[in-house]
Amino acid sequence: MKIETQNYNDVTVVELQGEFTSESAKAFQDAVTSVIAGGAKGIVIDASDVIFIDSVCLEQLLWLRDYCHENNRQLKLAGLDENCSAILQMTRLSQRFDTYDELSEAVKSIV
Repeated sequence: MKIETQNYNDVTVVELQGEFTSESAKAFQDAVTSVIAGGAKGIVIDASDVIFIDSVCLEQLLWLRDYCHENNRQLKLAGLDENCSAILQMTRLSQRFDTYDELSEAVKSIV
């Protein structure tokens, strides 16, 4: 899993590439914790290059949602492919996240 961040004013985009599995959970948590500590108003997880999400990383996304809420930050997911969207729907987690097809829409939605 490759993790990169880009800043757009008060919004930080966390780009994920590859399989989002337990092997990358610690690096993901470190990256997003750093983003929130840096004062970003919102975080957009760009999952357009993610091909698989395992259960550990679903828990990481739930943790991040709660962590953002506790720190008055917004969280959006963007670019989920059919497989990742299906995983969220099967686990009934899709309703817990604001998801967008396009990264630009997700970034613009943060107020």
